[in-house]
Amino acid sequence: MDCKQSDLIIAQLQDEVSTLQAQVTELQDTLRAISAGEIDAVLLPGADGTEIFTRQGTEQAYRAMVEAMNEGAAILIDGEIVYCNSYLAQMLDTPLEQVIGQSLFRFVPPEKRTSIAAMLADGLKGSSRNEVIFCDAHGTPLPLQMSLNMLDSQDQQGLCMVVTDLSERVLKQLQLAASVYQSSSEAMVVTDESNTILSVNPAFTTITGYSAEEAIGQTPNMLSSGRHDKSFFLAMWQAIEATGHWAGEIWNRKKNGDIFAEWLNINVIQDKASSSHRHVALFSEITDKKKSEEVIWKHANFDTLTQLPNRRLFSDRLEQGIKRASRAKDSMALLLIDLDGFKEVNDTYGHLVGDELLIEAAKRIKSCVRETDTVARLGGDEFTVILTEITDASHIERVARVLVEVLSRPYQLSKERANVSASIGISVCPGDAIDSVTLFKNADQAMYKSKDDGKNCFSHFSKSLEEKSIKRTHLIRDLHDAVARQEFELYFQPIIDLKTGHLFKAEALLRWHHPERGMVSPMEFIPVAEETGLIIEIGDWVFREALDFSRRWRERAGYPVKISVNVSPVQLMLKERSGLWAEHLQQAGITGDGVIVEITEGVLLKDRPTVSKALLDFRDAGIEVAIDDFGTGYSSLAYLSRFDIDYLKIDQSFTSKLAPASTDLVMSNAIIVMAHALGMKVIAEGIETEEQRDLLIAAGCDYGQGYLFSRPLPAEQFEALMAEALGAIPVGTHLMDDELVSVLS
Repeated sequence: MDCKQSDLIIAQLQDEVSTLQAQVTELQDTLRAISAGEIDAVLLPGADGTEIFTRQGTEQAYRAMVEAMNEGAAILIDGEIVYCNSYLAQMLDTPLEQVIGQSLFRFVPPEKRTSIAAMLADGLKGSSRNEVIFCDAHGTPLPLQMSLNMLDSQDQQGLCMVVTDLSERVLKQLQLAASVYQSSSEAMVVTDESNTILSVNPAFTTITGYSAEEAIGQTPNMLSSGRHDKSFFLAMWQAIEATGHWAGEIWNRKKNGDIFAEWLNINVIQDKASSSHRHVALFSEITDKKKSEEVIWKHANFDTLTQLPNRRLFSDRLEQGIKRASRAKDSMALLLIDLDGFKEVNDTYGHLVGDELLIEAAKRIKSCVRETDTVARLGGDEFTVILTEITDASHIERVARVLVEVLSRPYQLSKERANVSASIGISVCPGDAIDSVTLFKNADQAMYKSKDDGKNCFSHFSKSLEEKSIKRTHLIRDLHDAVARQEFELYFQPIIDLKTGHLFKAEALLRWHHPERGMVSPMEFIPVAEETGLIIEIGDWVFREALDFSRRWRERAGYPVKISVNVSPVQLMLKERSGLWAEHLQQAGITGDGVIVEITEGVLLKDRPTVSKALLDFRDAGIEVAIDDFGTGYSSLAYLSRFDIDYLKIDQSFTSKLAPASTDLVMSNAIIVMAHALGMKVIAEGIETEEQRDLLIAAGCDYGQGYLFSRPLPAEQFEALMAEALGAIPVGTHLMDDELVSVLS
């Protein structure tokens, strides 16, 4: 029987007592109503059915009621029993006629008569209920519960007394207590004033392994695990002495040496007959519960892969570190670490290898800091270090420098070898911030500065970074609304056939007319759009707009006017974007020969399935592909030969320095020869002088674009230029920049 079952049985017994007490009260109320003439009749169960007693038969009715009771009942006047029921006579083991007319004190032990007299006096003032000791005709003590109510009878004040025999109930309770003690799943220990064990139950033996014979005479110290110091037990006994109770978790040791956790309740039981007392301890083992709680806590606070604190525990440690720094008047630093190149490793070799890299990186980071510092993984390839108790600012840089060096060492992962680096941002409390949110934000800004500075380095937070971050936040906010507000516009820069000087096609270039800042440079907003993913929506708009212009110009010119559109790597690498360009072509009602997609060579080097699928979709739709800025990255003939590439664009960094016998001319010649050998055409960007143009023509370059021919133009001006180039209108019949006339030369 466990503790819950024993509580239930005790509650049932208490309900029975309450019911009996209610019945007594009801009878007493009925008696008063009969005496006062307030009721006309009483319904009582008779032997052959319900009997009705009228007012004239109230005495008979009352006698019937009290005779039916399982309690003793009597009417007392000045302590004399003027009436009692047969049940009371049975309880007193005295004939009924020898009880009536007797003083109540005849049935009260001499030593109890004073206290009983006081109870009778109190009963005349109001109802009362007390536990008392009477005795029967043989002097045997009778434990009773006595209820008294004042009664007016024939102008005399009397008492209505009802007594309940407690002897049987007490026996039941003792039997119940013994049953609970023996059957409970909770261990029970009873000790005396000196804390010597007097008794234990079977559950104690089951839990601890000690038998009753081994435990009795010992103290509970026999279970001591050594995990708690003196202050713990001092606080426990202070609580017991002050309140008579203590409850809490405690670790103890079993007979076999196993340490276990228990939930312990200690209560002091005072002996009313003397000044002595007992300690009753109840405990249950909660080791499994503690283990489960520990597992749950660990899962909630630690990263399952690296076993480092996760974001939740990191936040708590950061808050504690800030509070400690404030109290100690010293500094703490937050280092935010992002692994450069991890995504490429993860995508190339798979998640298992990526996980190995993260585990190894976590070990390397921990090896660079003290035990008192915190290393956490926030998610992905982002780690943090909390450096506490900093009295020398140079310590922060030393740690950051070592982290950069250690994390950039090659990683041997299973059968693969990988190389990554780390970009680290540093924010210091209280110098940079005094709250966790701002401290983290500042470290994040510093980390992005490290990214911008070329990665594999660390940067400190500064106010200029904060201003830049605020500006970037505003830029992102405005970019979200720019498409809806029609703030974007396409400009077009002509691409010229160098052999004929005729306009061959145009490159569509995105321009942003900000309502407050005016024209925003693409160099400023395009990288932000790519980082935030806004380039997806913006890029789709550019592609659709370019197709609309291509269709319109085809109708005017009578043949396809090719428009080059720059496609971001972000667009190509999204699986769901594959095939979308062909859908745009179909919706615009034109074929792929009116558009050319420009991508950077870095996209090919990533060699992802989504990129290959996108290039195949371009080919199937008849869309030509150009490699932009060729020669500025890690060029590879293998990649060029694998994909269907139609054009290579020589970057303007080569073109701008073209001169006879120059290295840039040699490089340009090599690119042109290589491209032609692979069946590709070559477009040179950034042509600004006639000498550059002539050198490129001599090298066999096919097409060129640059300020020599035209700056990027709004659509209306480009249409005018196109019309003039096609001979649709005479030269000079519309307003143009003088430089545009060169297109017709």
